[in-house]
Amino acid sequence: IINNYVDGTQGGARDKASPSGLHFRDSKRKVDYVLAYHYRRRPARHAPGAASPEPTRRSASAALVSNGGTAKGGAEPRQQQQDDGQHALREWLGLPGLEVVELSPLDALEEERRLQREEYERNLLEAGLEIEKDPETKSQGLSFVRIHAPWQVLSREAELLKIKMPTKKMYEITEEKRILKTLNEIWCKLTEPLQPQVAQQENTKMKNLSYPFSREKIHLYNIKDKDTFFDSATRSRIVREILKRTSTKARNSMGIGTLIANNVYDAAYPLHDGEYEGQNDDMNERKLLYQEWARYGVFYKFQPIDLIRKYFGEKIGLYFAWLGLYTEFLIPSSVVGIIVFLYGCITIESDIPSKEMCDQRNAFTMCPLCDKFCDYWNLSSACATARASHLFDNPATVFFSIFMALWATMFLEQWKRLQMRLSYFWDLTGLEEEEEHPRPEYETKLLQKKLKNKNITTENSKENEKEKLTWSDRMPGYAANFGLILFMIMLTFSAVFGVIVYRITTAAALSFSTNETTRSNARVTVTATAVILNLVVVLILDEIYGAVAKWLTEIEIPKTEKTFEERLILKAFLLKFVNSYASIFYVAFFKGRFVGRPGRYVYVFEGYRMEECAPGGCLMELCIQLSIIMLGKQLIQNNLFEIGIPKLKKLLRKLKDERTELKEMDPNHSKDPQQWDLDYILEPFTGLTPEYMEMIIQFGFVTLFVASFPLAPLFALLNNIIEVRLDAKKFVTELRRPDTVRAKDIGIWYNILSGIGKLSVIINAFVIAVTSDFIPRLMYQYAYSQNGTMHGFVNHTLSYFNVSQLKAGTQPENSLFAQEVSFCRFKDYREPPWSPHQYEFSKQYWAVLSARLAFVILFQNLVMFLSVLVDWMIPDIPKDISEQIKKEKTVLVDFFLKEEHEKLKLIESFIARDKRKRRSGTKSKRRAASFSQCQRSPKGSFTSFSSQHTVV
Repeated sequence: IINNYVDGTQGGARDKASPSGLHFRDSKRKVDYVLAYHYRRRPARHAPGAASPEPTRRSASAALVSNGGTAKGGAEPRQQQQDDGQHALREWLGLPGLEVVELSPLDALEEERRLQREEYERNLLEAGLEIEKDPETKSQGLSFVRIHAPWQVLSREAELLKIKMPTKKMYEITEEKRILKTLNEIWCKLTEPLQPQVAQQENTKMKNLSYPFSREKIHLYNIKDKDTFFDSATRSRIVREILKRTSTKARNSMGIGTLIANNVYDAAYPLHDGEYEGQNDDMNERKLLYQEWARYGVFYKFQPIDLIRKYFGEKIGLYFAWLGLYTEFLIPSSVVGIIVFLYGCITIESDIPSKEMCDQRNAFTMCPLCDKFCDYWNLSSACATARASHLFDNPATVFFSIFMALWATMFLEQWKRLQMRLSYFWDLTGLEEEEEHPRPEYETKLLQKKLKNKNITTENSKENEKEKLTWSDRMPGYAANFGLILFMIMLTFSAVFGVIVYRITTAAALSFSTNETTRSNARVTVTATAVILNLVVVLILDEIYGAVAKWLTEIEIPKTEKTFEERLILKAFLLKFVNSYASIFYVAFFKGRFVGRPGRYVYVFEGYRMEECAPGGCLMELCIQLSIIMLGKQLIQNNLFEIGIPKLKKLLRKLKDERTELKEMDPNHSKDPQQWDLDYILEPFTGLTPEYMEMIIQFGFVTLFVASFPLAPLFALLNNIIEVRLDAKKFVTELRRPDTVRAKDIGIWYNILSGIGKLSVIINAFVIAVTSDFIPRLMYQYAYSQNGTMHGFVNHTLSYFNVSQLKAGTQPENSLFAQEVSFCRFKDYREPPWSPHQYEFSKQYWAVLSARLAFVILFQNLVMFLSVLVDWMIPDIPKDISEQIKKEKTVLVDFFLKEEHEKLKLIESFIARDKRKRRSGTKSKRRAASFSQCQRSPKGSFTSFSSQHTVV
């Protein structure tokens, strides 16, 4: 490698790694990035009669250091030492005195990768980076390339990337009004025990003016120490940009992404700031995050968002800020949900319909639930179900649905405000979209297309250089996407239908049982087992759909990572949304709607009737379905999988590496593992999509069917208290440090949240109108009741059927019912058998149906209007932040005008002094010439100056 040398004479000192594990072996230059790769040295044997390769042994333990080593002394000793090192390197690589054995295909591939690595590292050196490598002393093993970015590279790249850095200028932040300030001070005192013990800004009333870094204006920036001016996150981001754009000629590899995809390197990652727990007392940001944020013992504390953003970058900082706000907003909704539930518990004894159902004296004889084997039954036997239904099916749930729709709107509005506040304090205002590098898969496909076209014709070479993938190149991918997504959705519906068939057949099988207890508990048994079966299917399909969505997105060949991420999110969300909610939609809107009536039932298969809702309605079953799927997903998928799978992968990777390392021990290898060794064992960061996805699905459970399960926000809150710390622990202890990504918002996730919020209004309107008994009760009380009460409601909702009209073979066999039955009752609004239009829908049916539809329209428009009103009343940008942004712009203009004015004064003073010296006869031709380029305007100012005057 160019400019590298092996420091043979100082090998003993070099063997010792830096004490912190975060620096080069000189303990001065910081490791900004690490490349890891597995190597396999080609077999070679010593040529007969050749001298013993002693220099090879002497220099084997030395590190390869780039761009200026640490050899001390004059120029001649250093040059001599470098020449010796290069000679030793040539001998170590096997050039003199070694006979190369014929290469196998595996060795040839490894040789090609080695050459690619050498070329890539040489190009990194030309870009100005400094490299340190460990020697490959074993026949095979793991090796690391450590990269350091010197000040010249950092300043150059920071200017290219337009990274905002703090200047020396500070300005005062406008204080809040007295009332708000007093309330804020009281809140801070009350919440002081909840604040994390992290270093806060000394003066919160002052803020540094930030400006995109410019080497020309370097004197304006608050540079106290060049080594610490750019923090570790910014340094690693700069190095990552260089790695992504540095290419190799071999296989036309464009950047580190392609090299990792081709297994030239195994991994590329920035280092964590040290160990998060240990005996040493050195405090670092990672350890501070672990102690104050990533432990379950600090679940009651607020999150140190600024420190999270500083360590992990803006994109991850915004995720945890959003998750924190969402969790905080679940507190009021949980309280209201508990109140609604308690209201149902308190009013259960005064609920007239459930009392009528439980009254033994009413003796409503119900029609059989199945053909032949089921007997007539009393409605009072379903007393427990009716009473339980009232807990969730009461007038308070209507209020709660309206409240939750407004809650979702307020949450999204508050998030926009918090997002703007964070953007201001994190210097993200005016952040431009950075030009993204193409993905390795896109480049490979484009290269294949270019080679194919080159074989056909070599003309129009300029057009070929600008060639890109068109819709025709992606058409097979789009067709596969459409077909497979449709197939997956149909697979979900098939799974739901399979569970329906299971319920129907199991209910029929249990009804054949001779055991009275089994027959009486058949409905509960079928419901519970079906929901658990459904949960298992949902969990399995969720994992399959995640992998399928990723594969479908890859065959589309998106150009950039952002496009890839957005398409992946849309596909995964569509598939997981359908998978999670399909069974719930069925219970809410379809179950019991297509049953038919006695004497004319609808059959799925021969002899199996479509399933009906429980006597208390389908809302109770919807509540059970929703609660078990929601809690099951949170407990198993979000918690057990998140904890278990990364630990398992980490263990397997560690065992695999140890198995390789044990085959051949390295005597020169440091006994204590360095930070790059520890970080390599960790799980690589794969993006925030899984984290957001599980929270978005949970947000759907909280808002979409909240009318049927008011306790959903409470369970979501309890889950999220654990989820915040679980995610925090995963990021701090289980994952490699992610690359910092600047982002001013949460992207497409906000649109999905907004869509779910709007959809929840419609769904809750239909749940209240169609699934619950709220509208039939309302209609009975104000239209059909003789005394304006709910007395007689149950009788009003039950229709009569003449049992003599049952089809032959469907009558109950060996009926044990106490009395002879002439008429049985079933739940529906139909004409009685003595009516001229027997068993047709009655007038009450059409009246109730009209009321249901009217309620949906009224509820939807009312809630939408209130949501728009809340949206309009709450500004997207807080007033104080909008004023601060304006003030910052003014201060910025004044600051640079003042700087330019001082520069002009300085130049004018030089010119005046130069003229005085000229008049006095001093020899100052050189200085006069240096300023003769400046032309003075009639008013005494200067029209233009070159950038060189800044240096002066």
